[in-house]
Amino acid sequence: MLIGVPKEIKTHEYRVGLTPGSVREMVAHGHRVIVQHDAGTAIGLDDALYTRAGAEIVADAAAIFARADMVVKVKEPQPQECALLRPGQVLFTYLHLAPDPEQAQALVDSGATAIAYETVTDARGGLPLLSPMSEVAGRMAIQAGAHCLEMEQGGRGMLLGGVPGVPPAKVVILGGGVVGTNAARMAMGLEAHVTVIDKSLNRLKELDFQFGSKLYTAFATRDAIEEHVLDADLVIGAVLVPGAAAPRLVSAQMVKAMKRGSVLVDVAIDQGGCFETSRPTTHAQPTYVVDGVIHYCVANMPGAVARTSTFALNNATLPFALALADKGWKQAMREDPHLLAGLNVHDGRITYGAVAQVLGYELFPPDAALAA
Repeated sequence: MLIGVPKEIKTHEYRVGLTPGSVREMVAHGHRVIVQHDAGTAIGLDDALYTRAGAEIVADAAAIFARADMVVKVKEPQPQECALLRPGQVLFTYLHLAPDPEQAQALVDSGATAIAYETVTDARGGLPLLSPMSEVAGRMAIQAGAHCLEMEQGGRGMLLGGVPGVPPAKVVILGGGVVGTNAARMAMGLEAHVTVIDKSLNRLKELDFQFGSKLYTAFATRDAIEEHVLDADLVIGAVLVPGAAAPRLVSAQMVKAMKRGSVLVDVAIDQGGCFETSRPTTHAQPTYVVDGVIHYCVANMPGAVARTSTFALNNATLPFALALADKGWKQAMREDPHLLAGLNVHDGRITYGAVAQVLGYELFPPDAALAA
């Protein structure tokens, strides 16, 4: 199979779909790999490394999309990339279609087969290709939030951990999954006062056993969310419904009642965001202010630490990418129902239930796509 790796073009996105090490594995399996010029240069993965790994360097993205049987990316295809996709071509990347009807329609119109990292599952019910970036984003959320609390960023002028005689900032984390757990670890490491809110009692028990008295937990009710959010200095939105739009847990009225200079970091923004006042931002302009509250809603947070993120992502995606290349996407999915869960679009139809429901498409069952 001929595998193509284009350079990412989303604003301030420096990650790359395959590292030179991953390319070498692909070549060892008998595949050919073409990589766009300078695709990884920003993070120290220059063209010479890819050439030594066995890749062919090509000048532009148009050549990648024109030639490749499978395109491996990181972020969702931008409109100009969607226009280059063609029927029968496989796209393997993050998609986040539920809050993005324009992208969904563009992928439907392309006729390509689009497989989303974020909906591939594992035997334990986890999301193995989303998890590494959730770990990064959870840890980064605290860094970003602590920075936004500084006066120069418009914040309340608080040090997250306080100092002797001055209490620490109150950090509230909505969601106790991978993002929330990593955010909690970072915030507690900085000696903040940390509360995690989740609707799963079992998850709250697990967090309690893991972190003990350093962490406060609360069961997710409207009253609990309102009480803790209004008292918080920093709120991290870390909720996830796989493949679907994130629930809006914090209303505009609640934001208006928050402390002036407090901070919201919406890690769920890729799926539409969990604060009613959220809208996607970029690393170029990461924040905006609503009713005196700082909003950080960068849709590709791990892109700020692109080298770490690229290697962490490749560790997770490479086995699936190899399966798709070795067996073809249909056979690979017949043998692995967890990979089949990643199928979102095929031959002009939506094949993922949550996306079809949110965007109003008729669902084409993924099993039917395999049989087609």
